Amino acid sequence: MATRRWKAPLLIVLAALIVLAASVLITASPRGDAENSSLRKALEVMALIKLHYVEPVSIVDLTREYVASGTIPGLMKAVQDPYSRYMDKKNFKDMQIDTTGEFGGIGIYIGMRDDRVVVISPIDDTPAARVGMNAGDIIISINGRSTEGMTSEQASTLMRGPEGSKVTIGVERGPDRQRLEFEIIREIIRVPSVEAQILEDGIGYLRITSFTGTTVKGLYTKLDELEQAGLRGLIMDLRFNPGGLLTAAIDVVDDFVTQGPILHVAGRDGRGKHSFMATPEAQYPDLPLVVLVNKGSASASEIVAGALKDLERATIIGTQTFGKGSVQTIFPLTDGSGLVLTTQKWYSSGGQSIHIKGIAPNIIVYNPGDEEMEEHLKKMQAEQQKPKSEQQQEPIQEDVTEVERQEEPFVDLQLQKAIEVLKDKITLPQQSAA
Repeated sequence: MATRRWKAPLLIVLAALIVLAASVLITASPRGDAENSSLRKALEVMALIKLHYVEPVSIVDLTREYVASGTIPGLMKAVQDPYSRYMDKKNFKDMQIDTTGEFGGIGIYIGMRDDRVVVISPIDDTPAARVGMNAGDIIISINGRSTEGMTSEQASTLMRGPEGSKVTIGVERGPDRQRLEFEIIREIIRVPSVEAQILEDGIGYLRITSFTGTTVKGLYTKLDELEQAGLRGLIMDLRFNPGGLLTAAIDVVDDFVTQGPILHVAGRDGRGKHSFMATPEAQYPDLPLVVLVNKGSASASEIVAGALKDLERATIIGTQTFGKGSVQTIFPLTDGSGLVLTTQKWYSSGGQSIHIKGIAPNIIVYNPGDEEMEEHLKKMQAEQQKPKSEQQQEPIQEDVTEVERQEEPFVDLQLQKAIEVLKDKITLPQQSAA
């Protein structure tokens, strides 16, 4: 009853504010049918932001940004959140296609840092990976068009296209902002959610590339195959996993733990706080487990790593994770476009916020190139915390257009350490019993 008593006045106040905003907008300039349609959508977006966004946003600020720009993306500047964005009909449809795991493109996961489009990770054996694009690369142009002011969805739309067509991607790399350019032929990108194999002596290797609606089913299938091959211990690789469905991450953790909180979520001012608890019916409660992470591990993959670490269920090896500690909700709009809003913040099993900070591994091991990527992203994060007037504009090298290739073969030091730790986990019970 108490909830109903305060909800009605809140809705009345909200309605009054939006009506006030509408009157300001309508009197700002004469409008035709198309403009009135845009206005209706703007008011719809404002209402969603006022009701659901994780932080309070002034209706005055929302109105000011819309009047100044006349667009929904312009209105979204008042939210000041790289993970909240408006998607037009095409981008919204593309986002829905993403969940199928197949599309025409170059094969990278991207995100936003300091209002810039950043490569979270390339997908193995795709055009982007083969030409040498790296995690941490800042995408500055697509077919000669600057990405300044673009959202990740807009950039993704430009990079996608028919199989066999060409796209030119310009990037900045590293602390010195080395400028590179890649000509890439698009292919059909098929993104496997789960891959697995036996490495040696019953040591299973399972890689989760993203968390989708098929991840849990894929997990069961691959673990069954590994068990038939003599599985004794498991390495779960979450490196360069940009995240995905919150529910899939929770279900993965729940297959390995029998008790305790997996994560906690809370809305504006801590309202609606909820803890997701493990169930006692875990499929693999005693399987020795090591988890690999790095700076490309974000969002849902951080939920998995954080829970397994806090519950002392697995040893986490690698480098500090990306640090995305917020939950987004997708709202379809009446005209077929969509709105993604940060509606909650999430906290690890132990109650810590990982936003910007990320998850710290139990054992830190750097692979070649990891330190440079980490330093570059740390610098971007530090710049993001400064006022716009204090952010540095460093000179950019203009004359570098080719990728330098490493002559020495790549050695996965993190995987080697994981095998070593997992062997100890497998043999330790036998030694104790003796």
